[in-house]
This record gives sequence, structure tokens and C-alpha cells, in this order.
Amino acid sequence: MMNRVQLKRSGILKMALSGSSDPLLQQEEGEVGSKQPSFLLRAVRIATVVSMYWFISITMVFLNKYLLGSPSLRLDAPLFVTFYQCFVTVLICKGLSLLASCCPSNYLDFPSIRMDLKVSRSVLPLSVVFIGMITFNNLCLKYVGVAFYNVGRSLTTVFNVLLSYLLLKQTTSLYALLACGVIIGGFWLGIDQEGAEGTLSWAGIVFGILASLCVSLNAIYTKKVLPAVDGSIWRLTFYNNINACVLFLPFLLLSGDFQTLYHFDKLGSLYFWGMMSLSGLFGFAIGYVTGLQIKFTSPLTHNVSGTAKACAQTVLAVCYYEETKSFLWWTSNMMVLGGSFAYTWVKGLEMKKVQEEPVPKANEKSETGV
Repeated sequence: MMNRVQLKRSGILKMALSGSSDPLLQQEEGEVGSKQPSFLLRAVRIATVVSMYWFISITMVFLNKYLLGSPSLRLDAPLFVTFYQCFVTVLICKGLSLLASCCPSNYLDFPSIRMDLKVSRSVLPLSVVFIGMITFNNLCLKYVGVAFYNVGRSLTTVFNVLLSYLLLKQTTSLYALLACGVIIGGFWLGIDQEGAEGTLSWAGIVFGILASLCVSLNAIYTKKVLPAVDGSIWRLTFYNNINACVLFLPFLLLSGDFQTLYHFDKLGSLYFWGMMSLSGLFGFAIGYVTGLQIKFTSPLTHNVSGTAKACAQTVLAVCYYEETKSFLWWTSNMMVLGGSFAYTWVKGLEMKKVQEEPVPKANEKSETGV
């Protein structure tokens, strides 16, 4: 009963990398044009989604930093922290699904969720990228401070350009490349300033680069996988995290995190498990609002929003931890932010120019009559 038009893989990747809207929504746009919400409603909806993403993401970063590197906690099990967040997300999704089946739809609108191995296999490529993204994010955060976390993971836009060329052979304009050059310059200046202050961690830098790559891939594969779950962010969140829980198990055994937990002196502390569960709750929330932001905006907008959010997060971190940073250190952050917004502005102008170009009719003859 497949009524949806099947899209080619290259077409989906092209839409995702170029920042276009959901391909399934594009198909139905002509049929339901009269039902499209007004510009003001769309703007309010996008602003709300982006604000939710900022609040949940910033709070989760500070909470994860506590769990991953707090001197008072002394827990060296980053993979277990990440696994537990995925596990709690699965429980919340299943719990809400069961609750929705007992309540009227006007009280709780949540899709029915049951385990389907075929759907799980369809989501598996995204789950692999998702594991890399959240794991490398947490490992980067473990080795660097929250203030430098922005710069350490600032290459997502650059990877978007590289993937556009490598996967689709799409070239990028000179101005967009210059903007990427500013981002890279800010990234290296930040590394130099961290080294000058004696707080540089090359392990954190490597994990940050890998996290940036996975964030870019995650945006692409989210767009591609959404049709497999009927466009439902809730179902995608469930399958993505349950796949991640299974895939995490061998890594937990190999990393020795289970042994670390066995000797952890706060294993029976209710406060510890409360903080862990809270991180799991935010893990559920960030997975949902991330997918929601991609769905209502675009992968590119999502990446730039994440970069801008991280800059605000940097200011909060410097104030919260009472750190003192040099002028050049702040310059590196401004270069990353400025380069990201310049890239978005250039791409926006290019897309607007393409949309304004008149499309010739198929049966229209040329002036020469050919």
C-alpha cells in the first residue's frame, strides 16, 4: 500500500545537503497549497522550535559536563552515560505510547509504537551515525571545557561543503568557500589560544572534529530515514535509540565501563541516579527537538543554529566557571560565528537567485523557431 512516490537516493541527499525542505512535503505541496500556514505562524513555529533546541541543548551540555568530568563525582564512564541516555529515551517513548493508547487523542497525541525489525533495519544507518555523533560529542566535552566546546565542534558547515562535493560532485561558490575559510581560521586560532593558556587537549580536538562530521551526516540521514517511519519524529526517536542501545553493548564491554561502574563509590546514590535519569530525560528531549528543527527548517539551518547556540553557550560557560579569556580567544569564537552566518547568508542569496529565475515552458519555441 505504498502511495508515496519513491525518491532516488541521490535526490534525497541533494535536498538534504542543499538545505531544501522535506521531499515528502514537497510532493504534497501542490495538493495542499491552500492549507499551508501563514508566514507569521510558520515564523512563530520555527522560533519556538529553535528556542526549545537552544534551552535543552545548553542545559544538557552543562549536565553532561558534570557527569563526565566533575571532580566531585569522579566517574570515568563516558560510554555508559551516553548509553543510559539512549535507554531512558526508549523507556519514555514506550511509556508515552502506552499512555496515549489509554487516553483520548485530544489529551495525548502520541503514535503507537511497536518493535518492527524491518523498520529498525531501515533506521540502522542513521543509528550508526547517531552513535558516533553523541559519543564523540561526549568524549569531546570530557576532554575540553564547556567554553571551548563551541570551537572544538565548529567544522560542521565545512563538512557539509565537503560532503556536497564528495557525494554529489556539487561545487561551492567562492564566497561560500571564503566563509568556510573564516570558520577554519577561527578553529585553528582557538586551538592556538587554548595551547597558549595550557588547557589544550588534542584528544578533545580529534573527538570534536569527528563529532562535527557525524553531526553533518546525521542531518542528511535524518531526512533520508524519515519516510521509513511515516515522517514521525517520535517513531524515529524510538527506533534510533533502541538501535543505539543494542549497538552500544559490545563497546561498553570492550571499554571497561562496566568494571568502572562496579568500583564506583556512588553507585548506590539516589542523587547520582537522579542526575543520570535527568540527563536521560534531556537526551530524549534533545533527540526530539533536533529532529523537529531539521523537519521544520533544513539540515543547514539546523547546523548553523547549533553553532550560534554554542556561541551563546560559550559566554554562559565563561561566566559560570569564572574563567578569564584573552582577546584572541574571543576572536576565534567570533570568527566561527561570523563565518557560519556568512555562509548561511551566501547560500540563502544563491537559493533565492535560483528560485527567481524563470522556468521556460516545455512547449515554448525559441526566437529562431527551432
